Parts: sequence; structure tokens; C-alpha cells
Amino acid sequence: MTDEEKRMTGYPTDEKAPAAKKMTPAEFLGVDKKSLTVPRLAGLGILTAITIVLQMLGSFIKFGPFSISLTLVPIVVGAALYGPLAGAWLGFVFSMVVLFTDAQAFLVISVPGTVLTVLLKGTLAGFIAGLVYIAFRKIRFGGEKVSVSLGVILAAIACPVVNTGIFLLGCVVFFLPTIREWGLAAGFENVGTYMIVGFVGFNFLFELLFNLVLSPAIEMIVRIGRRALH
Repeated sequence: MTDEEKRMTGYPTDEKAPAAKKMTPAEFLGVDKKSLTVPRLAGLGILTAITIVLQMLGSFIKFGPFSISLTLVPIVVGAALYGPLAGAWLGFVFSMVVLFTDAQAFLVISVPGTVLTVLLKGTLAGFIAGLVYIAFRKIRFGGEKVSVSLGVILAAIACPVVNTGIFLLGCVVFFLPTIREWGLAAGFENVGTYMIVGFVGFNFLFELLFNLVLSPAIEMIVRIGRRALH
């Protein structure tokens, strides 16, 4: 039976399915010509403004020594819609707002350490969220709908994990003696326990749960945005 007859009768053919088109590095990062369109740039501009406003509003809501970050949601949206570099840009914008509104306690200890830690934590959080989303969307595990949902959820988890993880790493490298003193003053003999429980614990849990609760809304925005862009 020929392949044409097999197709007509519903039998599987011997023809190989066309290979999926591979993404170029520029397409992967979201900086190819197709990505640099007016709608995409306008959308990224809107997300940039939302990031600034939400972080400034969040700076008034403090639990412990730091304000909460409401901006990780638009960072994840931008990373999923426009690629890892867009996520990195939104994370950088978030970091710049943090430097001017919520980093005074660290700036008096070490300006270079504060600037490096704050800029890296936000920028890499957005970049890695974009990488995670693309990686799991391309796996096609369980079909397009499942892979997009999984990509959004894991990107929403990766963003606060990277943001908090790099912050803690920066604290160890640049500010550990001061943080140890803060811990003793707060009644913590172990500096590690203080950093996890008394320093960033609540903020991290809030940001993680906030992202997870809103992940269905993030997924809906990403699906609508992808249809509009394509």
C-alpha cells in the first residue's frame, strides 16, 4: 500500500514528520527582527511602567526589615511573552527601583556590594524565569496547553527563588559580619537561622505564594499575548 493510500484509509504512513524548526539564538533570547516590533516594544514598555509602579507601592508594605516585591508577576509575564532578555530588562528596572527605595541599610555598609547584589538578583531572576519558561514550553510534555501551563508555573517559582537566593549569597559575601550583629540583636545566635527565618523568610514565602496564586492569570495573559503577537 502506498503512502497516499495509507493516508486515505487512515493507516500510519512511512513518511517522517517534518522536524520542528530550531530557534536561532536571537529568537531564543527575543532579540531577532521578528521580535523587535512595535507591538512587542509597546508591550514591554507597559510592563516596565507596571514594574516601576508596583515596586514603589510595595516599598510601603514591610514585613520585617524589607518591603515585599509585587513586581515579580509582570517580570514573569514579560519573560514568558518576550524572552529571557526582556525578563532581564524588567528585573533590572525592578532592581533600580529597589536601590533607590529599599537599600539604604546596605548602602551605608558597602555601596559596591549593595549595587552588585541588588542588580544581579533582579536581572538574573527575570532572565532565568524566561529560560525556564522556554525550556518547558519546548518540551511539549502533555501537549501545548500542559507545556505552557508548566512553563508558567515553573517560571513563577524560579523568579522569587533566584531573586532571594542571589540576595542571600550577596549578604554572605558582602554583609555577613553586620548581619550577624543584627541577628544577635534580634535574639538569633545562629546567623544562618536569622537570615532564613528572621531576615527573608516571610517575604520569600509571600512572593512565592503570590506568584503561584496568580499563575493562572499569568498563563491567561501569556496565551492572549502570544496569539496577539503571532
